[in-house]
Amino acid sequence: MSNQIQGIRGMNDVLPDVSPVWLHFEQVARDWLAAYGYKNIRMPIVESTHLFVRGVGEHTDIVEKEMYSFEDKLNGDKLTLRPEGTAGCVRACIEHGLLYNQTQKLWYSGTMYRHERPQKGRQREFNQIGVEAFGMATPDIDAEMILMLADLWQRLGLSNVRLEINSLGDKEERTQHREALIAYLEKFIDVLDEDGKRRLYSNPLRVLDTKNPALQEMAENAPKLSDFLGEASSQHFEALKALLDAAGIAYKENPRLVRGLDYYNRTVFEWVTSDLGSQGTIAGGGRYDGLVEMLGGKPCPAVGFGMGLERILLLIEAQAVPVPRAAPDVYLVHLGDAAATMAFVTAQQLRAKGLKVVLHCGGGSFKSQFKKADASQARFAVVIGEAEAETLSANVKTLNGEGVGEQQKVALAELATYLSNIQEGK
Repeated sequence: MSNQIQGIRGMNDVLPDVSPVWLHFEQVARDWLAAYGYKNIRMPIVESTHLFVRGVGEHTDIVEKEMYSFEDKLNGDKLTLRPEGTAGCVRACIEHGLLYNQTQKLWYSGTMYRHERPQKGRQREFNQIGVEAFGMATPDIDAEMILMLADLWQRLGLSNVRLEINSLGDKEERTQHREALIAYLEKFIDVLDEDGKRRLYSNPLRVLDTKNPALQEMAENAPKLSDFLGEASSQHFEALKALLDAAGIAYKENPRLVRGLDYYNRTVFEWVTSDLGSQGTIAGGGRYDGLVEMLGGKPCPAVGFGMGLERILLLIEAQAVPVPRAAPDVYLVHLGDAAATMAFVTAQQLRAKGLKVVLHCGGGSFKSQFKKADASQARFAVVIGEAEAETLSANVKTLNGEGVGEQQKVALAELATYLSNIQEGK
């Protein structure tokens, strides 16, 4: 039996050869969010279990089957690793008075946790970016969020991503539809699968979201929520579609799109792709106008979305989108005691001028050091040997870019200026 400790199933390491793609996406995302005026908020990973039971919905799959919950050993509090970010963001906004007579446009990122069967694009620990807007009841903010995501796919160079939208109406409309839907589904009690029977009375909308091929015809012919929408909900949805049309955003109306959380009302949307198999949803969200009041705040309209980083990165890989990988400007090669000391000081001087420098550590011959310099993808190798240490100079060899193979001797006092000028094309 091995004494080696393994990672937890469904909670993956991100290794150095993969992390450049993550870093690229995160930088693009930060610039993108800043362009739309969203401010960063950071919430704890652990919250009260009751927050999710009340906010996400007692009869959702997340609360019933997927949460990592435990009891605090010191005081017996029931705690949960966050399975999603919206409820925690709302809790933080209420607790710190961020919604009092003001609007907020916020974003957060971090790990979420759901105890489900790990598969490609669906892990037990996953990374998510969430975007939330509070205090705006009009459909223009719904449309902006959808437009934002269309913009993000362009910035990332992604294709074959399509938009699906629906309206869930308001509470009274959903109640009327729910009664009609239950009456309809009861006629098919003998053909419903176990999941459908379990949800029939607790969450009948989710029965329509079935992936069971045998139930597709039944789901298609079920009463549609759109037939129960009142004037205000219909006008909101039509205004949203008009804004999307004006922006040139193509979409498909999907009456079976309900999302997996109880707090949604009116607008819901998903961005999906066929390039990732069954895990095709890469971003989704909608309106949740009742959640702030449900969690103890004053009534406040709200809308938001979340996207899983793992799935977006899988899509970048599947579509072979080129990703820039950061490389050092300089790999500093040295040999000899005096040269080692001089290289140590020189590396810091070059970094102080804004250059990215890898100082070779661990000894080794010039030949072995140059192999590592080549592997680093640095543009220049700066070489200091015994002769250079005596003359306070260095040899600069171009490894990548224009002038590959060229070598120039430069005084150490002028080295930073020399390298910076080449970088700037002077």
